Amino acid sequence: MSTPRILLCGDVLGRLNQLFKRVQSVNKSAGPFDALFCVGQFFPDSAEQLEEFTDYIEGGGGRSQIPLPTYFIGDYGVAAPKVLSTASRNSANLGFKMDGFKICDNLFWLRGSGKFTLHGLSVVYLSGRQSSNGQHFGTYSQDDVDALRALAEEPGVVDLFLTNEWPSGVTNRASASDIPAGFLDTTGSDSSVSELVAEIKPRYHFAGTKGVFYAREPYSNVDAVHVTRFFGLAMVGNKDKQKFIHAISPTPASTMSAAEISMKPPNTTLSPYTLVVDKTALEEVTKRSTASVSDSQYWRYDVSHKRHKSGSGEGNKLCFKFIYSGSCPRGEKCNFQHDMDAREQYLGGVCLDFLIKGKCERGPDCNFKHNLQNEGESHSRRRRGSENDNGNRSKECWFCLSSPNVESHLIISIGEFYYCALPKGPLVQDHVLVIPIEHAPCTLSLTQQSNSELVKFQNSLKLYYKNRGKEAILFEWISKRSSHANIQVVPVPSTKAAAVQDICNLAAEKLGFKFVVMKFNNSSDGREWLRTQFDRNYSFFYVELTEGSSRLAEHAGEG
Repeated sequence: MSTPRILLCGDVLGRLNQLFKRVQSVNKSAGPFDALFCVGQFFPDSAEQLEEFTDYIEGGGGRSQIPLPTYFIGDYGVAAPKVLSTASRNSANLGFKMDGFKICDNLFWLRGSGKFTLHGLSVVYLSGRQSSNGQHFGTYSQDDVDALRALAEEPGVVDLFLTNEWPSGVTNRASASDIPAGFLDTTGSDSSVSELVAEIKPRYHFAGTKGVFYAREPYSNVDAVHVTRFFGLAMVGNKDKQKFIHAISPTPASTMSAAEISMKPPNTTLSPYTLVVDKTALEEVTKRSTASVSDSQYWRYDVSHKRHKSGSGEGNKLCFKFIYSGSCPRGEKCNFQHDMDAREQYLGGVCLDFLIKGKCERGPDCNFKHNLQNEGESHSRRRRGSENDNGNRSKECWFCLSSPNVESHLIISIGEFYYCALPKGPLVQDHVLVIPIEHAPCTLSLTQQSNSELVKFQNSLKLYYKNRGKEAILFEWISKRSSHANIQVVPVPSTKAAAVQDICNLAAEKLGFKFVVMKFNNSSDGREWLRTQFDRNYSFFYVELTEGSSRLAEHAGEG
């Protein structure tokens, strides 16, 4: 796969003619480029500039054409509420979307906050500016910030982080000679962005709003081996001829070796944000325990709606991490609810405020649905997962092939009982999922007939990895909260495979349990033994290693 080529620009201010004239020039001399990201204010400053702007966005592509896929986060300025409200009501934009709401051909609005993959690059964004006036457009909320904090805990390195305002303190520890003349950190800077970028640790951070160009020296991150490069971009068509467009061609972090990603240029500095974040963090830690500080990132909504009657206190809060991404690193130790029904409604496009509170303050401006799927069914009946309910679940489950939510472009091969697919967030290159076609919570409960096909898929993957000097490690996590089973198949270099069992045992010891170790002549015998150990009333985790088909298994308590 070729390295993606990306353009980035600062505040557009509705000057689309100037922007795209420059884009076409750069594209001709140094392109072709794959996408353009715009940070800072995207919409015009005055009504006089609207005619030029609307030429591009009206009539399904407008009279003027946008030359390449363009994404913006500065959703404020003249006509922004009108244009964005119309886009929000578009049926194509309903539901949970993080990869852009389509405004017109080649123009996409990144709303709120989110994370998505574009040409192999992991992109995270915070749309709008900080505000306390509760505007529908042009500002971000605490929910948007909490969502990014939850995403920051997911494995993998973020390639690009896009914000409108600069992070406070970005010039700390930087070379004074590189700081723009007349620079003021207080204007157009945001301390929330500083805190987020310190947690997200992107490889590149781009921002607008200050009207100047600034390329800071790379800086190191706390608890991460890679460096971050910050760029502040000037506004389009500025009189001082400050640089407003910047080109990069980064190799996606997911494809880089450990040595490549840990390289530090000679001019690398310490993080500028440890000076900023440590002061505020110190005050917070004195008020709350470490556990509660961490917990605040996981829940989003108080459960007050009559659909949830599971007690009081922390138990009445949904785990935001689980609702947002479908998993939670705390598992059963999490203090908040992992409500699969709520997640399935959310994936179906139901507004979370409506789902949990019974109402939505955004009203008609909300782009999510305000009606429940199968609302007449009782909560307990749907939780039982009866056979009659599987048809409805399969429409919402992103692992079911019949679901409109299935990521079909990730599918590798489809059999009679199982299919293989690439994960959305791979641990390493060539990480593969083996997934049952039937909507089932675990593979150990499926038929013997399907088991033989599963073993064939596993053996084929092992042979594929072996031809590339790697060995396959397989594992499955089963709990009563599981929705659609999947077996993770992760390749490791053959030279490292012998160490995996020791690493698993060390990790288990830190978590307070021990694996049961068994050896079998083949995968079929191993799976038969796992069936005898599996109890539906308990969570279960097993790992298949390479040497002699060893298996590590552990009951993890009541699910």
